Amino acid sequence: MVIIGWLAACSEEIQLSPISQKGIGDFYNTPEQIEEAVVGVYDGLQSIGQYGEFFVYLMEIRSDNSRQQSTTSSGGVFGDVELFRIEADNNVVDVVWRDCYEGIQRCNIVLNRIESIANNPKKNLQIGEAKFIRALTYFNLVRLFGDVPLVTIEYDDPFEAFNLGRTPKAAVYTQIVKDLTEAALALDDEAFRLGGATKNAAYALLGKVHLTLGNIPEAMSALRNVSGTLLPNYADNFGIENENSAESLFEVQFQKGGLGEGSSYANLFAPFGATELTGGIGTTQGTNIPTQDLYNSYEANDLRREVTIGTASTGVFYAKKYVDTPTLDRDGENNFIVSRYADVVLMLAEVLNEEGYVADGEAFDLLNSIRNRAGIASLTSTELVDQSRFRDAVLNERQWELAFENHRWFDLVRTNKAIEVMNAHTSETGTIETVTTAKLLFPIPQSQIDATNGKIAQNPGY
Repeated sequence: MVIIGWLAACSEEIQLSPISQKGIGDFYNTPEQIEEAVVGVYDGLQSIGQYGEFFVYLMEIRSDNSRQQSTTSSGGVFGDVELFRIEADNNVVDVVWRDCYEGIQRCNIVLNRIESIANNPKKNLQIGEAKFIRALTYFNLVRLFGDVPLVTIEYDDPFEAFNLGRTPKAAVYTQIVKDLTEAALALDDEAFRLGGATKNAAYALLGKVHLTLGNIPEAMSALRNVSGTLLPNYADNFGIENENSAESLFEVQFQKGGLGEGSSYANLFAPFGATELTGGIGTTQGTNIPTQDLYNSYEANDLRREVTIGTASTGVFYAKKYVDTPTLDRDGENNFIVSRYADVVLMLAEVLNEEGYVADGEAFDLLNSIRNRAGIASLTSTELVDQSRFRDAVLNERQWELAFENHRWFDLVRTNKAIEVMNAHTSETGTIETVTTAKLLFPIPQSQIDATNGKIAQNPGY
């Protein structure tokens, strides 16, 4: 397991550069140095293997929401994710694993060092931030890979951690819940840094964790603790002018300007040859292309479709939420929205329905608040006659509301719909292999199995 993540001096703009020239043992001895390390924790989320790029392959392109314009480009490593042909030597899972554990190591360094620092007025907030991000990272890992090594201490020598093997996912989830519960108590209602974690973000994520586990009362308790708002206009959630909006609960921050802090989305998501979307700057990659199935699924007059899906001059769809002119190739301004209050509203509707179907009750009100903002009619118990129908309606609404925000694959798996939906889905660029239970998890990177002499074992089916 690669968990090296030595941190560096950085600015309040959530930037981080390697500091191999600094001895880590001699660093993190002052409140200022700990603050630099905390900023570096946020920076880990920008990595290619996390929200910088590769998560979109595993969380959106794996689903029926989007596809690769070419499944053979880059040697097929990305297309194989879409077509369910991915194997353990695929570079995508290797980089995701590496970057997630490097991010976790950054969190562990902060949490290991911070208690010994005197006169640090930000201590409790910084602990909350590190625990929130560690929990978020483990939540992504455990949903992608199942049992994963649980590392909660700082290792001077990362090879020491190789002997841990894989921790049962139940224990990983226990740690995630513990971290988020403690983070929610430590964090404030408002972020004290741009893009910082808040109490609301922690409770929203805790609610999603419990919902994923089927802990309905606990999910309800956490989600009821989230204070948020829905913007009147759906479109106002997206675009660089709307970053960190009142509806947003947590975003990964990016900043263009040639300093390595920009986002890649504009160039990645623009179809081949659609240079008008990037102002002719850099390449166009044809990644995360909306599927015809998604486009066709929207109800008539749903305002979200036009906001979510654009059509390039080449006639190909593109993920419109993230496209804006970069300053350099892969150097855009667009943040990535990890959590919005709309997600919380839909989770609350789902949880209420799981507690017990109530015709035209509060769950209907929550669901319809999302629909009405999108310009479409309310649903009543006449259409959604029972708990099962309401479940399906919430899943559909989540697809339309949250498309390209990295929720769809996890929603399909969580609701036991992934096999049914994906086996009925037809790719426009290749033949999807039959989806089985084994394919609901990704393969453990072969590099990690080799490095541990098999102590980290492979998932079944790979």
